[in-house]
Amino acid sequence: MSPLQSRHLPDDDNGYDLLVVGGGIQGAGMAQAASAAGYSVLLVERDDWGCGTSSRSSKLIHGGLRYLESGQFALVRKALKERQVLLNIAPELVKPVPFVIPVYRHSQRTDMMLYTGLQLYRWLGRGLVYNDFDRFEPDDPQFDSLCGGGLIRQDLRAVYRYWDAQTDDKMLTRSVATSASTLGAKLARGWSLTHAQPCDYGWRVDLSDGNSYRRVEASVLINATGPWVSQVQTLIHSAPAPLSTELVQGAHILVEGRLGDSVFYLETEDRRGVFVMPWQQDSLVGTTETPYVGDPSQCRVLPQEVDYLRDALRRYFPELTVKIKSQFAGLRVLEGGNGGFFHRARDTRLQEFWHEGRGLVSLYGGKLTTYRTTAQAVIKRLEPHLGKRQPLADTATLQLVPVEAANA
Repeated sequence: MSPLQSRHLPDDDNGYDLLVVGGGIQGAGMAQAASAAGYSVLLVERDDWGCGTSSRSSKLIHGGLRYLESGQFALVRKALKERQVLLNIAPELVKPVPFVIPVYRHSQRTDMMLYTGLQLYRWLGRGLVYNDFDRFEPDDPQFDSLCGGGLIRQDLRAVYRYWDAQTDDKMLTRSVATSASTLGAKLARGWSLTHAQPCDYGWRVDLSDGNSYRRVEASVLINATGPWVSQVQTLIHSAPAPLSTELVQGAHILVEGRLGDSVFYLETEDRRGVFVMPWQQDSLVGTTETPYVGDPSQCRVLPQEVDYLRDALRRYFPELTVKIKSQFAGLRVLEGGNGGFFHRARDTRLQEFWHEGRGLVSLYGGKLTTYRTTAQAVIKRLEPHLGKRQPLADTATLQLVPVEAANA
């Protein structure tokens, strides 16, 4: 049986160094990094691996060009470095793809602004692959092949092309979880944390699969439950209060037919950016930023989000017949604050609690691209408390393969 299929908790009376709760990309990455560093790990997931936000993203491995506008230069540099790492260790899962940005007379981001921004993006990615950009005018012979022939030309000044990468987010999550298992981590899905309390060993944790209960012990708890992070935190006795956060819904629509092999980065009327991405034989359009309050399990695409994305697509491809095949929504965890979401930090925030050898680390937010560096940052925080172990592997070079190949 594949380790991803297991619903059984191992019979282990000795406890674990780490219990990681949450089987999205952050939890899977944490289990892989901890196992690679030589720690004993149990990774539990309530539903299925990567079934939450980690399968409802824009499916991009990218530096975050738009984060330059909010001054998040360190995050962009880190993400660009990680893009190269993932291109190296997961070539079957992470593929380079060209991004195209059209500039019109009415565009808020002018020709000069984009040129300057892409120069900075290139500088932050210095020494890395896929680190150049080009500018094309509408009469360039490459224009039609680059833009698929359907992009509106009226008032078009130029298009810019740069490079980032694309992945199957759920497949990547499952591959990282499988890698963790090969390094010795124990995996169990269908189990959720119902209560945790301090004990001599660290934490005594009650888990439930809906029909039965099991109790396990671990020195350190890793709360990697994504939009449920604050909710799970309240189930841990003596844990600090959750950080101030807001949930933001991001919706996508899958539109029949492809518009070429490039990802279009389109400016909306409210100055946000919307991606139109080739996805299998169709086009994935997203995303939105809608405040969300309520049970994270109940988030659904709203009619106004569908209209917003459809209108953005029709604005640039007016001749396109927009036939929506499917839609999905996921939730981001952003720091609380006033004003819009655009300038909120997008990097992972770590909340730590240590007492007499017992640890709790909660992960708030984060990016698909930087899951590995987040996990490495947590490992560094573990060492003073758990001691350093004999490493088994380096996740920066450990190859990831599609999960079917791993299972075979």
